[in-house]
Amino acid sequence: MTSAFVFSDDTVLCRQLPNGWWPVQLELPPSATNSDEETQLAYQVGHVTLLESLAPRHWSSDINPTNASVDALKYADTLESADGLINTAHTFTAQAASAITYDYAIAHHIALPIIAEASGNAFVPYRQLITQLPVALSDQLSQAIQLLRWQTDTQFCSRCAAPTIHAKRDERAMVCPVCRLRQYPRVQPCVITAITRPNPQTGEMQILLAHHHRYGQQKTPSQALQYGLIAGFVEVGESLEHAVVREVAEEVNISLSDIRYVSSQPWPFPSNLMLGFRASYAGGELIIQEDELSHADFFDLSNLPKIPSKGSIAYELIAQIANEQGLSL
Repeated sequence: MTSAFVFSDDTVLCRQLPNGWWPVQLELPPSATNSDEETQLAYQVGHVTLLESLAPRHWSSDINPTNASVDALKYADTLESADGLINTAHTFTAQAASAITYDYAIAHHIALPIIAEASGNAFVPYRQLITQLPVALSDQLSQAIQLLRWQTDTQFCSRCAAPTIHAKRDERAMVCPVCRLRQYPRVQPCVITAITRPNPQTGEMQILLAHHHRYGQQKTPSQALQYGLIAGFVEVGESLEHAVVREVAEEVNISLSDIRYVSSQPWPFPSNLMLGFRASYAGGELIIQEDELSHADFFDLSNLPKIPSKGSIAYELIAQIANEQGLSL
């Protein structure tokens, strides 16, 4: 039997537990999985196989389990892994599974749990889940969202417009039976940068934060505006470091020094790979790109505005710098 997460756009079918929401995995009947014959006949949108998603402990030697998020540890107290061991946010490993859309489940008569306000089952936005799920599971859900969207977007050949079919065997690709063009899932590299400097008056470490138009405007006096880091897409023909320099110059008109890579995060809006950097302010007057930003400034780490939520690479970059200064967010 194959297990599957269930999606509706960027929301995931979840069950409410004592400490929050946890993604449901349905057991799929054999008839719902694609055989070789089915993939030769037609490409069925709405069902993808996921790769195993590994937690940071598999590649990072400096992961401290005591720093795992409280919410993830609460979940670990409720759930057990396949081998019966309790997992933390950093030791949890999401096992290989599959993902289906709600429409696919309905079309293939797959039994779904009752989805209603009083049932304890609901479709929960991915952005809400990443604040509380283990990293490995969050990344696997991100992969599912991106692959399901890729399926929808590649049902026809981009060269000759013929209907595509899924590649046979273990290759993840859409193949045109007419011109043989193969279309693979694509990721869009984006750089996001935490820029620091000492406060010119007090010497306290500061970080550059900007309010982007997409964050929305202040609707009530008590509502805090959200600020984030400078980010943008990597353009054709440029290095990651060049993209950092260009995006920062375009959006806030300053120059940088000591640019260094920190970490990355898959981000399914729409299908990005966020590449996190840190840099030091080198000079220049802050002048914002007004069609992108409404405000930007250097903020003392002890007096930050509202920032992106836990689970985002922006939060992790800011938290890393704050931790180095003896502060916690």
